[in-house]
Amino acid sequence: MAARAPSSVTIRMYNVGFGDCFLLTFHYPGGDRRMLIDYGTTSAPKSGSRDYMLKVAEDIREQCGGSADGKRRGKLHIVVATHRHRDHISGFSTEGEGTGNIIASLHPDHVIQPWTEDPKAKPDALAATASTFTHGKPDAKKLTAHFLGSLEDMHAVADSVANLALAGKVRGGAATINQLSFLGQDNLKNPSAVRNLMSMAKKAKAYYVNAGMKLNGLLPGVKITVLGPPTLKQSDKIRKQRSKDPSEFWQFRNFWASQSLAAAGNAARQDAAPLFPGAPGVQESDHPPNVRWFIKQARQMHTSQVLELVRDLDTVMNNTSVILLFEIGDRKLLFPGDAQIENWSFALQNDEWKQKLADVNLYKVGHHGSLNATPKSLWGLFHRKGREDAPDRLQTLCSTKKGKHGNAQAGTEVPRRVLVADLEKDSAFVTTEKYKKTIHHDVTIPIG
Repeated sequence: MAARAPSSVTIRMYNVGFGDCFLLTFHYPGGDRRMLIDYGTTSAPKSGSRDYMLKVAEDIREQCGGSADGKRRGKLHIVVATHRHRDHISGFSTEGEGTGNIIASLHPDHVIQPWTEDPKAKPDALAATASTFTHGKPDAKKLTAHFLGSLEDMHAVADSVANLALAGKVRGGAATINQLSFLGQDNLKNPSAVRNLMSMAKKAKAYYVNAGMKLNGLLPGVKITVLGPPTLKQSDKIRKQRSKDPSEFWQFRNFWASQSLAAAGNAARQDAAPLFPGAPGVQESDHPPNVRWFIKQARQMHTSQVLELVRDLDTVMNNTSVILLFEIGDRKLLFPGDAQIENWSFALQNDEWKQKLADVNLYKVGHHGSLNATPKSLWGLFHRKGREDAPDRLQTLCSTKKGKHGNAQAGTEVPRRVLVADLEKDSAFVTTEKYKKTIHHDVTIPIG
């Protein structure tokens, strides 16, 4: 006999500024069960108190039946960390306000993360330097070790870039420096949050998932299919950015290059010379006008190249995002984290999954509304799109904040205006940018 499905599901979208935090409550006759999908931020909401992340944690505890005095323990059944970016996991940190301690006190039974976070699969970043080919053919194990080790190297680069930008050691326009700082900090390793997630996983049951896995036993009457990320054996496209090839840096790992950037980051902390200095002791004003122009252009080009590198690193991490499709009775919910086109390309080749995606009732907009996280091929599948009076209209939720990522002049701003226009036109669209004095918005989906 099939397990009884919940009568409804309430999705609470928290306003964490630039980040994601969703609490799903599955309402059963015998009591509710709850799943937290991500909890992080890199930039505060435009309106809200300084301790907004603490208030979110306290609200999660209250929703789970817990109390601040510990008299009511509370229960969070499932935690999902879609990927390691700061704007998705910083709230799990036990440092500072200790919001991660509040989540851990709810004793989750299951912790879900992408396969790239499996501690048993982590290679020694220093040792993963062997060729990824055996007898002229790709070696899956070596390729995986290379990729995972490269993600570790990425954090060293991100740390260096963030420190240099924050220390004012990078030459360039304000917008470029802000982007370097934002992307560098978002790609930091977040060690406290990572350790807390690992600790919760050890006490519960850990799932390090990849495309095709099914998690059907976690919630009665709820089918959960993992659509992404694929492993490198399933698809190596997650190593690449479409129309570009950042894998040239990571496929042939250069540990010493990352170490030199790390050293530059340490120098920035110690108020050393700029990353892109001129001749020692010589100022631009000491040169003729034509030479000053050349120096300025060279420095700007170098800064732009560093920005491109960090953007590529950002893309690789986004493409490790977990994509979850929930099937509950006659309803379907889609939560893709920050998955971008390279991650999606694997799922969109599966005809069975495409048929299921066509029926989605609620879509959590990918990567805060970026241009390549809601592929047009995916958007075209949703047949519940329609005007305001359309029955059973598609509902879309977007947690985002303007001005933190991308560039409007280049058409890369987040959220992307043309995407938002379609979301507003063809779905029941809710964005955290419209929140005023509340920290959350609830959407309840009845189950037929």
